[in-house]
Amino acid sequence: MQAWRTEEHHRLAQERERVLRWKDWGPYVAERAWGTVREDYSASGDAWGYFPHDHARSRAYRWNEDGLAGICDRTQILCLALALWNGRDAILKERLFGVTNAEGNHGEDVKEVYHYEDATPTSSYLRFLYKYPQRRYPYEELVAGNRMRGGDEPELETWDLGLYDEGRYFDVRVEYAKRTPHDILMVVTVENRGPEDAPLHLLPHLWFRNTWSWDEVVVAPPEIQEGERGEGFVSLRSSHHDLGSFYLYIEGDDTTLLFTNNETNTERLFGSPSRTPYVKDAFHARVVHGDESRTNPEGRGSKAAAWRVFNVPAGGRVVLRARLCPGPERAPFEGSDELLAKRKAEADEFYLALQGPHMSDERRSIQRQASAGLLWSMQFYHYDVDVWLRGDAIAPPAARLRGRNKDFHHLSVADVISMPDKWEYPWFAAWDLAFHALALAPIDMDRAKNQLKLMVKEWYQHPNGQIPAYEWEFGDLNPPILAWAAYQLYKIERKQRGKGDRLFLERMFHKLLINFAWWVNKRDAEGNNVFEGGFLGLDNISVFDRSEPPPPGMKLEQADATAWMAMYCIDLMRIALELALENSAYEDAASKFFEHFLRIAYTFHHAEPPEIPLWDDAEGFYFDILTIHGQPHHLPVRSMVGLIPLFAVHVIGPEVYRKLDNFRRRMEWFLGKNPHLAEALVKRPDGRYVLTAVPPGKLERVLGHLFNEDEFLSPFGPRSLSKEHKKRPVVVWQGERRLEVGYEPGESKSRMKGGNSNWRGPVWMPTAYMIYRSLLRLEHGFGDILRVPATRTHGPRTLGQAADEIAARLVALFERGPDGKRPVYGDTDIFQFDPHFRDNLLFYEYFHGDTGEGLGASHQTGWTGLVGDLVLRLERHRRHDSA
Repeated sequence: MQAWRTEEHHRLAQERERVLRWKDWGPYVAERAWGTVREDYSASGDAWGYFPHDHARSRAYRWNEDGLAGICDRTQILCLALALWNGRDAILKERLFGVTNAEGNHGEDVKEVYHYEDATPTSSYLRFLYKYPQRRYPYEELVAGNRMRGGDEPELETWDLGLYDEGRYFDVRVEYAKRTPHDILMVVTVENRGPEDAPLHLLPHLWFRNTWSWDEVVVAPPEIQEGERGEGFVSLRSSHHDLGSFYLYIEGDDTTLLFTNNETNTERLFGSPSRTPYVKDAFHARVVHGDESRTNPEGRGSKAAAWRVFNVPAGGRVVLRARLCPGPERAPFEGSDELLAKRKAEADEFYLALQGPHMSDERRSIQRQASAGLLWSMQFYHYDVDVWLRGDAIAPPAARLRGRNKDFHHLSVADVISMPDKWEYPWFAAWDLAFHALALAPIDMDRAKNQLKLMVKEWYQHPNGQIPAYEWEFGDLNPPILAWAAYQLYKIERKQRGKGDRLFLERMFHKLLINFAWWVNKRDAEGNNVFEGGFLGLDNISVFDRSEPPPPGMKLEQADATAWMAMYCIDLMRIALELALENSAYEDAASKFFEHFLRIAYTFHHAEPPEIPLWDDAEGFYFDILTIHGQPHHLPVRSMVGLIPLFAVHVIGPEVYRKLDNFRRRMEWFLGKNPHLAEALVKRPDGRYVLTAVPPGKLERVLGHLFNEDEFLSPFGPRSLSKEHKKRPVVVWQGERRLEVGYEPGESKSRMKGGNSNWRGPVWMPTAYMIYRSLLRLEHGFGDILRVPATRTHGPRTLGQAADEIAARLVALFERGPDGKRPVYGDTDIFQFDPHFRDNLLFYEYFHGDTGEGLGASHQTGWTGLVGDLVLRLERHRRHDSA
């Protein structure tokens, strides 16, 4: 074992070698399962309306579970989470609340304050913080208030309604510490931040996911029963034919055990008799309304809770312990304080080994909380599209067979997957997942690789080669970046462990070959190497909704789609070159992608009249081409679309070039036959070959736009749209309809492709991260001869300096400035100055292009978790420069 390894590294090795399965249990319970596509059995596809929040407490879920600070086994048979009641709320707090896409003035939005404070990769230690108001929770006010606000107004939040004023809330902190892979201590610590004593009901929940109600013949559900009582504790005993027995011990002789079934209350929801008198919302009825008839007096059911009532003193705290384990225990809480302290210390040790001894406390906190969010956002995701389309015992409307996801009958998954945000986006998205894998790599390389491998498994990837996008429409298009992510993981693992995983790389390569063929056949309609890729994740960056066909008489050829395909060629080429070093059969594939890249790169700058190239020499930038009735025009929107060509860059080292004879001969023959394609290939004096879609001469001009603070470069990273469009919006007329794109640094005024996505100005972490990584590759290729041009505010700098500047600006989103404020929290004083709020970070989906304020989803630690990787990279660069 290497000297730097910690106890957590040792557990990761045990998991990898399948000696001990430390990841069998984790925080795999969603924050929201209502309002999802999987639970939508309507004819219209109105997922939010078909299964609203008001149904969630009473209606059994078909596919997944949700809960507050929940954990479960990796197949989500058994779940453990916390429920709360402050004595004033209209409902038991079992899950997080938020407004739906139709209710929010910027789309769906969670309306709770919670933080993923800490986590280790094996979930040996987890910590979650929820701020529970002591006042009545304003469900109706939040819905009504957000509905009334327009797109040019900010969202109405809980703190706007004074919900945390005078400290009248509880800090509810839930910690988990594993004694063994299946023996888990749960510690709930409640601190009353208010000026008066306040009551609080704590209800640790244990329940089985409902897997028995969906067939015509209903099987008997598994049961949880009352277990042994001892000195100072009570217990629950669960039994399942696959999972075996588990015991939940709860502290306190005065604990009341409640039992019901995880079954739908059809009487409340649909006016028909329920299958059982003991239904899912029984604990709500018992605790909030005092209705004892709803819980099972026989002490058994598929759902159980341990009910404790505390009076929490002003400024004081209470602690409740529980323990979930596979066998009976006579003294279940013996040594629990020591275990918790030990696991927490081991988490400290793990992150210290990762971060190094000299990182600032501020950046340590950013990296660690970003990592915690990534790990807490792992979720059991279950969806069998064929079963969902056909329905269960009661067939759904026939219209569903012609609706959403009808072409993905093959998709049948039940895996633990990294989610973008477990409340706002509790489903996987293919290009998000590539970024998640990069963010996970420093923390848990095995999990990072496994996430990518899932996307190309036969039960995910379509037989035609398409990779599913996300559950709202699997047939939609995400940028094809899995090859880039796979190769990055290979290189990172080689640095971590001294050897890259060639089998992983080879498996990814073969499945991505099929995907590449699908892209070429489907998205290069005219075979001219200019691609029409659809929205490609950039939701409303254009005049048109790019997820829909262009208006009649128009054709849209996309600079970003073409650039993504150029990058795809490069990434598949370099994977093939790496594999060819040990297997010459891959040299042919490397040659194929080398040649294809050069042909695509050529189309950026050349076209046969009357066609025009994507490059506009007068503007020094790349633009989409809009053809109207046969006449092509540049769509003059300076956006991220025109920066993505920077991503298509790679350096072939002389050692690789010399070793691969077949590749070298084919490359030289091809260039001799097609010298006009050679401008995307630059040979350096030391034998390096630089492949770049943006060649020198044009590269400096694009970088000039990127690093101009009056255009793309904000104080917090690259904007998604040039700020010049604030004064000069782009207008296109479609008949008498005026379409406009202007700079919008904050929330979107457009509801295009959903209401909470805005690529018309804000900073987005994933594309900013890609720019950073591309600058480093360009530095490797041209660092000795090329500088970023001087601007009004800055002199010339090297490509490496420019890359680090981008990274530092992105990290600065979360750092406290000289005024003590973090840009991410804008003008929200409670997050800026309250000592109980200010050090807990939220990782937003995107950031205001001028102020850095966080916007969109507030727990999108998936791709925004990349900031943790940037912190580590900046630290390595700092140590290298000071050496």
